[in-house]
Amino acid sequence: MNALQFNPTTVSVDLGDAPISIETGRIAKQAHGAVVVRQGDTMVLVAVCYGTPREGIDFFPLTVDYREPVLAAGKIPGGWFKREGKQTTKETLTSRLIDRPLRPLFEEGYNGDTMITAQVLSYDGQHAPETLAMVGASAALIISEIPFVNPVGGVRVGRVNGQMVVNPTVEQRADSDIDLLVAGTSDALVMVECGAKEVQEADMVKALAFGHEQIKVLVKLQQDLQAKVGKPKVAAVKEVRNEDLYKQVAAAFAEKLFAALTMKVKIESYKAIDVLKKEAVAQFCAEKPELKKELVACFDQLKETLFRNAILKQGVRLDGRKFDQIRPLNIEVGVLPSAHGSCLFTRGETQAMVTATLGTIQNTQIIDGLEEEYRKKFYLHYNFPGYSVGECKPNRGPGRREIGHGMLAERSIFAVLPPPEENPYTVRVVSDITESNGSSSMATICGGTLALMDAGIKLKAPVAGVAMGLVSDGDKFVVLSDIAGQEDHYGDMDFKVAGTERGITALQMDIKIGGITTEILTKALDQAKVGRLHLLDLMGQVLAMPRAEYASNAPQMHSIQLPKEKIRDVIGKGGATIRGIIEVSGCEVNIDDDGLCQVAGPTQEKLAVALKMIGDLIQTAEVGKTYLGKVAKVVEFGAFITILPGLDGLLHVSEIAHHRVANPSDELNEGQEIMVKCIGIDEKSGKIKLSRKALIPKPEGMVDEPEGDAPSRDDRPRRPRPPRRS
Repeated sequence: MNALQFNPTTVSVDLGDAPISIETGRIAKQAHGAVVVRQGDTMVLVAVCYGTPREGIDFFPLTVDYREPVLAAGKIPGGWFKREGKQTTKETLTSRLIDRPLRPLFEEGYNGDTMITAQVLSYDGQHAPETLAMVGASAALIISEIPFVNPVGGVRVGRVNGQMVVNPTVEQRADSDIDLLVAGTSDALVMVECGAKEVQEADMVKALAFGHEQIKVLVKLQQDLQAKVGKPKVAAVKEVRNEDLYKQVAAAFAEKLFAALTMKVKIESYKAIDVLKKEAVAQFCAEKPELKKELVACFDQLKETLFRNAILKQGVRLDGRKFDQIRPLNIEVGVLPSAHGSCLFTRGETQAMVTATLGTIQNTQIIDGLEEEYRKKFYLHYNFPGYSVGECKPNRGPGRREIGHGMLAERSIFAVLPPPEENPYTVRVVSDITESNGSSSMATICGGTLALMDAGIKLKAPVAGVAMGLVSDGDKFVVLSDIAGQEDHYGDMDFKVAGTERGITALQMDIKIGGITTEILTKALDQAKVGRLHLLDLMGQVLAMPRAEYASNAPQMHSIQLPKEKIRDVIGKGGATIRGIIEVSGCEVNIDDDGLCQVAGPTQEKLAVALKMIGDLIQTAEVGKTYLGKVAKVVEFGAFITILPGLDGLLHVSEIAHHRVANPSDELNEGQEIMVKCIGIDEKSGKIKLSRKALIPKPEGMVDEPEGDAPSRDDRPRRPRPPRRS
């Protein structure tokens, strides 16, 4: 038989605790570019394809689809269908992580449909696949015909025991106070996603610089692969601006357009700009309708030019603020009477209605993916309805943007949540953006913090977030605090920073230029800290501390640590006892493997019933204490007395009475209630010794019977015979 031969090309480099390799030419050879990236035993396949450039579109049709089939970890999907369905939250977030650094780096003028498909083939439980997929996407593009020429590297950075670690393992990530995903070219960083435990700005800059050095290694690796197997690139056709038309539009509309751009109310500004655009079309295209496309392009370019010149040359923002100034705030807490916690947070023309709901262990979210299944007790959902920006469109569930913004806010607040032993609740935060003009995710963080505090959740510290912008011409740059919609759209960077007074808890950065330098990062982080402290001060004036008590309409919760030997008693045979507690009290009762028992009831009264029933079951006898017991069983050598629910002790025949008891059934009946005293507990077996006679006054002159079984007739002391009568 003639065997089919493969001639794969592989490049590799040492990075972290295991080499990273990129192979091409063995799998998915019909794709326009395909690679397999490997570190340890984690492997990711990335394939890219492109289509014919589209005519007349004003966006780049790039799609990224990242998948983590659980077969890669040797698992079978749960549920009824036993096959993968729609993207999970993690897959959606990773798709965004791949998209964000790559999108701005395609050659200008290229607008062909482009599809990046990444699939985890193998997962070893130690090396995370996300950064491998990011590197694989860049490598597949670099060796393909697609006009993408500036390779991107992506790494995860952790800090363990004060030392920076590249691509930390799962165990190292658990001990790290920084979880930083960073992507960049050989020259600059282009994307940042980070969660942290109140890390200082200077330390974050060090982590970013450390990550960039590792990125350069991966960029060089891709360039080596391209030199071996790279294909000639398709030419990107860049549209050339009609300079004569642009000058005419600028002369006729620059002044009026700038006046419209600087209107204080967003909706009014947008309407005024639309009116001017229609006027421009009517003026220049009435006799030449074929110029409309070029006219609209010139008009939009004029808007951007006016915005950038105002920042860089005139030193002013469109809304009149200083570069580091935060928009005015209005904060209300407790605005929804039936919610456990709520906040209406308004900053400028951005508004978020944020609620916090407290639930029980039954409300935890089960996460089942490549890694071991676990339960989430805190999750945050972000919604962005069309009406928030005056758009007429239906709500079709969360998109990638909503999921990404929600996860950023969740990560920001998660760092300050109380530990599980101090917070018995499962907590859900929902942010509904009711009005938007930039920085809605940061409003979600501020509002989410206050809603949680309003619900009585004892956060370690309040968290605030601020979105930073950038305008740069290559020589000069300006960093903007609390960017509005136009500044986000026409600026060069969207850098979101969240944290407490002590440090950063989350970062997210996207840029539209080739990258940013350490100087810009440092300036942006320092300016963001000033804005964050300002926001925290204003938030503290409204609600400085969490409520002393949990919301009165929240489930009433209490946790009990059961002794391990009592877990079985509370659960009962086949769960009968715990079901009885639930039925009688109307409460939820959940016990974990370590014996932590969480009880949740709709009212304090019902909670008290459940706690008493559980407390009775886990009580233990105390030597010297008296109990009203019930005779459970009479035996030849005494009786077993139930002194507490589920707890029996032995009343030996010798402890029933001061006089000799020949047959315990002569003194006791099953079901009879009697007072007994605990006189001892065996250290090894835990058996309880009881006494009844210790509570009965001894008749005067009576001598106690010896302990042990009742003596035989022959062993009994003889009574003296009375004297004979004469």
